[in-house]
Amino acid sequence: MEISSKVKLNNGIEMPWLGLGVFESEEGAEVENAILTALSNGYRSIDTAAMYHNEKGVGKAIKKSGIPREEIFVTTKVWNSDQGYRSTFEAFEKSLDKLDLSYVDLYLIHWPKGKKSVDTWKAMEELHKRGKIRAIGVSNFLVHHLEDFLPECNVSPTVNQVEFHPELIQPDLLKYCKIKGIQMEAWSPIMKGAVNNIPLLHELASKYGKSPVQIVLRWDIQKGVVTIPKSAQPERIISNADIFDFEISSEDMKKIDGLDKNNRTGFHPDRIMF
Repeated sequence: MEISSKVKLNNGIEMPWLGLGVFESEEGAEVENAILTALSNGYRSIDTAAMYHNEKGVGKAIKKSGIPREEIFVTTKVWNSDQGYRSTFEAFEKSLDKLDLSYVDLYLIHWPKGKKSVDTWKAMEELHKRGKIRAIGVSNFLVHHLEDFLPECNVSPTVNQVEFHPELIQPDLLKYCKIKGIQMEAWSPIMKGAVNNIPLLHELASKYGKSPVQIVLRWDIQKGVVTIPKSAQPERIISNADIFDFEISSEDMKKIDGLDKNNRTGFHPDRIMF
């Protein structure tokens, strides 16, 4: 496995195992420089969202990179206030215009919103049919959300992007998604840097000659979870990708699994107020 390695989604589209998340990267120079650093160091997946307010910078960086568009996997998301059938078409066109692209590789429902998400999905299915989106998926959906949602789908979600890290493994959700052929993807994989405060990860970092962050990102991929660590700092972007020259033993994988305590760094999908 290497940085160019990809996983095949349930519709046959291939998605890189590692990508760059740009949540909280400021529009303009910050997000553009982060993406250019990532792309020049082998990354080929960029994850943004309408709510991040930096889609324009993402599009500019992709063009500046000189890398053919078809080699870069671009993800964006429809925000909660734009969910609904007609409004999703409008939101998607706004995102596409800001990105200055003719299509996106993956479009996600940002958070579950019940019936509104079903209406949103119908619009996304149509956009997928028109070739505007190569793959459609969801984000922050728990098992009960998926159980209600999937019977309403003509096209199965390809991806479920959720908070996932050593203290929030959500094994039931991971198992459910595997059974349903939905690829899990991790946001906040390094717990906003808090993985650096966990003694076990320091022990394993010493053992493998890596950092605690690199241990966790490698653990993600060995768990079969696509991961998109976010950073605007060049040295960290480069370091986050240095995870393909070692493998964590099954014994040590289980030790990391043992850190699970159902601890969230972000919002609980059942308690969102937006």
